[in-house]
Amino acid sequence: MELPAFRIIDIVDILLVAAVIYYLYRLLKGTAAISIFIGIFIIFLIYQLTVFLEMEMLSKALGAFTGAGVVALIVVFQQEIRRFLLMLGSTKFTSKRRFLRQLRIFQEEKDTNNVVVDEIVKACKRMSATKTGALIGIKRDGSLEFVKNTGDEQDIVVNASIIQSIFYKNSTLHDGAMIIENNKITATRVILPVSENRKIPQRFGLRHRAALGLTERSSAIAIIVSEETGQISLVHEGEFESYTDTDQLAAKIKTLLA
Repeated sequence: MELPAFRIIDIVDILLVAAVIYYLYRLLKGTAAISIFIGIFIIFLIYQLTVFLEMEMLSKALGAFTGAGVVALIVVFQQEIRRFLLMLGSTKFTSKRRFLRQLRIFQEEKDTNNVVVDEIVKACKRMSATKTGALIGIKRDGSLEFVKNTGDEQDIVVNASIIQSIFYKNSTLHDGAMIIENNKITATRVILPVSENRKIPQRFGLRHRAALGLTERSSAIAIIVSEETGQISLVHEGEFESYTDTDQLAAKIKTLLA
């Protein structure tokens, strides 16, 4: 038996398929959608088997199902498709910024970001000491209008004391999340979408689920100060990181915003 010719384009094809599968896994892991995806994949394999065995009636039925299933997939995986497109768009935009940063175009913006991050972390450290609950969403790439509309619009320069006063338990603005964009507090009392991820530890409450939900639906990062323990957590790309060293926290946030 003569083996088929193996071309360079075949290697590229395999690598691209592997990359798509990897991104799909990252998007679906820990969610109910992964079970749905596996079920659809099994049906597709059965369909291919019926075509190979020339089982005409069953293959036609499954073929009609898979054909109409494209619309169903868009509906079922709406959030995952949104995250996938955000991931692609953010990657492209980030690469452009890295190129321009080499030309020192963004140096002034970087210095301003560093000052703002220091103020945010300073406030979180103080609130951690007093066990004041807080939830802060920080914009990176993409719009956060879909959550800002649920809260009160603001235009406040970021300052540690102001952040503390907003999350003070007797403040009228303390409930919900704070949104920071372009080095300003642009919204308070924001209602964030709650994550449906089943792998979140039970010790995490609604504030942590809301932070995870924001990072699942956008490229933003979120900072949580636990009201029960004072623990400071950072959430980005659907992953939790807890910090006791605020210097390390500040360095991580600056890296994510760069």
